[in-house]
Order: sequence, then structure tokens, then C-alpha cells
Amino acid sequence: MKVIPVAVVAIVLAGCASYSGRGLVPGQSSAGQVEAVMGPAADKRPGPNGETVLWFPRMPYGDGTYAARVGADGRLIAVEQRLTEENIAKLERGKTTADQVLDLVGPPYRVDQFSRMQREIWTYKMQVFPFPKALFVQFSPDRVVREVYYMDDPEIPRLGAGHRASFRR
Repeated sequence: MKVIPVAVVAIVLAGCASYSGRGLVPGQSSAGQVEAVMGPAADKRPGPNGETVLWFPRMPYGDGTYAARVGADGRLIAVEQRLTEENIAKLERGKTTADQVLDLVGPPYRVDQFSRMQREIWTYKMQVFPFPKALFVQFSPDRVVREVYYMDDPEIPRLGAGHRASFRR
């Protein structure tokens, strides 16, 4: 009977180890090995110099979005966390295009259409200590960024937020 709990723990630990691509070796691991370890890529986009970027978003409950850069030879170059405050700061209103957003931070968690506003809003979720964050990127019909909002995730309730404590004596 002790074999079953040990097997369950081993499977859970293996899943955690592969979550961010741990164990993959740049220059040695193939694109197939990347997907075997990290799961199927949510998106594949061309990168510079014949590279292919495999996207692994871990939203809404994970810690962001990983980009596995694979060279023209089919070998892993690097696995990078792309949904970062540094990359968010590179999004420029009126300049950055939807394709550039995809290349920088990857596919969104959710896409919402607001036809009366003539806006499409991409939502990204981030687990940032101490409170989860949300990134909202608004695009106009020409697929150019119009607004960028990075804030505490409004869908996550805070202890005591919006409620008055009432005590009976």
C-alpha cells in the first residue's frame, strides 16, 4: 500500500519540475523534448534568425508565461519567463501592435470584445507576491495598443476589502 502514495508524490513532483522547463538543456534538448516536459505549446510563433518560440502560459493560477526559444536546428536556446513587469513596461500606447504584444508576453488568458467601445481587451493573470496581478491590454480596430492597465487582480477578493467588519458584543 505504501507504493501508491510514493507514486503519487513522484508524479506530483515530476509535474512541478517540468512546469517551468526545469531539466531541459539549452543546445541539447529538442523542441519535441520541450513539449514532452512542458506540455503542448499554446502557440508557436516565428522568432528572429529562424527561431521558433513555443509559448506555455500558466495562467490564471500559475506564475506567468514561459517562452521556449528553439533554434533553426530544432534545439532549445532558452526558456524564459516573459510575463514580467519589465516586459509590461515595454508596451507603448499608440505604438505597440498586437503581434508585438504576442511576441513579447505571449498569448492572453482571455480576450474580450467591447464593440461599442471599438476595443478588444486581452487579459493576463500573474501571481506576484503578496497579491496576484492582472494586466489588461486594450487594442483599437487597427490592432494597436491604446491602453495598458497593470494592477492588483480585481477578481481576487482581499481580506476585509469591500466589507465592513461587524462585531456583536
